[in-house]
Amino acid sequence: MKSKKKGTIAIALVCMLLAFALTWQMRSVTASGGAINNTAKARADQLQAQLNLEQEKNEALLNQLLEYKDELQAFSDQAEESGGIARVLSQRLEQTMILSGETAVHGPGISIKLSDSSWSNTTGADENYYVIHDEDLLRVINELRNAGAEAIAINGERLIATSEIRCVGAMVNVNNNRYSAPYTITAVGNADELYNAMYMRQGVVDSLKIWGIQVDVSKSSDLTIDGYGGGLEFKYAKPVKAESGEG
Repeated sequence: MKSKKKGTIAIALVCMLLAFALTWQMRSVTASGGAINNTAKARADQLQAQLNLEQEKNEALLNQLLEYKDELQAFSDQAEESGGIARVLSQRLEQTMILSGETAVHGPGISIKLSDSSWSNTTGADENYYVIHDEDLLRVINELRNAGAEAIAINGERLIATSEIRCVGAMVNVNNNRYSAPYTITAVGNADELYNAMYMRQGVVDSLKIWGIQVDVSKSSDLTIDGYGGGLEFKYAKPVKAESGEG
């Protein structure tokens, strides 16, 4: 009887140990599985972030490609209309040379002759009022540019972006060359608009005539302005390179 009781107790102990072992193993597996799930989720989030970044890059590249495609189409259309890419580039070069003043041009426009006053100074005013100065020439040039002049010259000196107009004693420096009155200014553009700009009420001509400065303006259906004859050298200004868009 005692032997049977001992056997029952032993079996009960074995079952308890087995139950404990199974419980511990299930908890261990559950904990391990949670850690695995957290790692997998973090990895998935990282991959999703990378995917979003690549999608943004692809979208930016696509937009840039569409812009290039539009530009290429524009060039293609111009080439088809004008007879080829070489023709388009030639036109661009010609426009650039006109804008820079490096080439001679012709077209409608006006000629302006300015001479010092012949009046006798009987008022006691400053004698400088009766002669032409650099500021007088600059006012005329500004009015012409404002009226749409496409090319301007003073005494044959083509004005470009780096041209200077300044007094040197009784003379005026233009493109490092000295000139004295009378000064002849020629401008290519809409002749009527340029002429009206000179003679607008209380404009530059009216202000000069107060002191007897002689101003003669004439229209022309076709006048020629020579290109800039000096050298062009840029020591400091450099072109800005366009960004490639890579990154």
